Order: sequence, then C-alpha cells, then structure tokens
Amino acid sequence: MSRTSILNAVKKNKPELLPLPEINLNVFSEDIDLVKTFIENVQFVGGRAILLDSIKDIDAEIKNLYPHAVKMVSCIKESSLGSISISKNTEPHELETIDLAIVKGELAVAENGAVWIAENNFTIRVLPFITNDLVLVVNKEDIHLHMHSAYESISKRDRTFGLFISGPSKTADIEQCLVIGAQGAISLTVFII
Repeated sequence: MSRTSILNAVKKNKPELLPLPEINLNVFSEDIDLVKTFIENVQFVGGRAILLDSIKDIDAEIKNLYPHAVKMVSCIKESSLGSISISKNTEPHELETIDLAIVKGELAVAENGAVWIAENNFTIRVLPFITNDLVLVVNKEDIHLHMHSAYESISKRDRTFGLFISGPSKTADIEQCLVIGAQGAISLTVFII
C-alpha cells in the first residue's frame, strides 16, 4: 500500500470523538498551605524550593547556592548575574557550556512540585535542558493546588511552546540505577517570591 492509501484508510477508520468528561473540581479542594506543600513536593522529586522575602535577594541566594557557576543566562530582569546574552538568533549548540539558567515560571502546582514555563520567558527552547543547573522563579500567588487548576489557567494562554518541569532531570531505567541529569539539568532550584 502507498503512504497515501494508508493515511486515507486511517482517516476513514477514526473513532467518533467523545466529549471530555465533566469533572467537579470541588471534589479536589483542600485547605492546605500551598507554599509549604509545593516546597515539600519539589524536595520530594529531587529539587530545592526556597521562599524569598524579596526578589532583591535572588542574586545573593544564587551566588551562595552556585558559587562555581560562571557562564550564566538570566531570563529575568530582576537578576544581574547573566554573563551570557542570548537571542532568538543564538545557535542552540553554543549553549552547551552553560552552567546556570534563570527562568521565570508562570505558575506552579502544589500537588506535584511542577512549574510551568513558557517559551516567551526563555527565548531558546533548549535552554532549560542544556544548562547544568536550572533556577526557576515563581510568584507564591501563582501556586495552584492541583493540575486541574493549572491546566485551566494555561488553557487561556496563547498557544505557544511551554512545559511543566518537576525536579532535576532523572532516569532509572538503565540498569535500575538512578541517574540525575540524564536528559537535562543536574539540579533544580525554585525561588518563590
């Protein structure tokens, strides 16, 4: 069969679309401390979350946590630590030696310690994965209880690239040995402001 005939056969045999289920989100409501729960879940997945008194403290905190980081990309205006500038024209392969990237998170999720980042906050899509260490900054008012609420929030955005990041990159499927930094950052720190 030709490619065209195969694709036409698939199109003809598509099942009917089913509506998404109606979910009563009140069932998932909990009266919990979102910041505390988020911090605990970030730690549970191998990251670190720190509540800052002020965004002005961010550079001092980063210098303290990452004293050996030299090649840094800052995608937030509140940090002056960026030693490497990037733009949409930057060749992604040039970023392979980045020590640290600082990226603004749009929202966070308490139930799993995930942070949503959108491409308009980090210019080059590969940046959060190619850096050795990743710092995300999120407002405490933007922490959602669960993924249902987070998805509802991001559904209103412009349809651009974005993703949830939860903890540093890790895998345990090779010889059943946990490897940190296998496909991305070796460490993740989330600053909550």
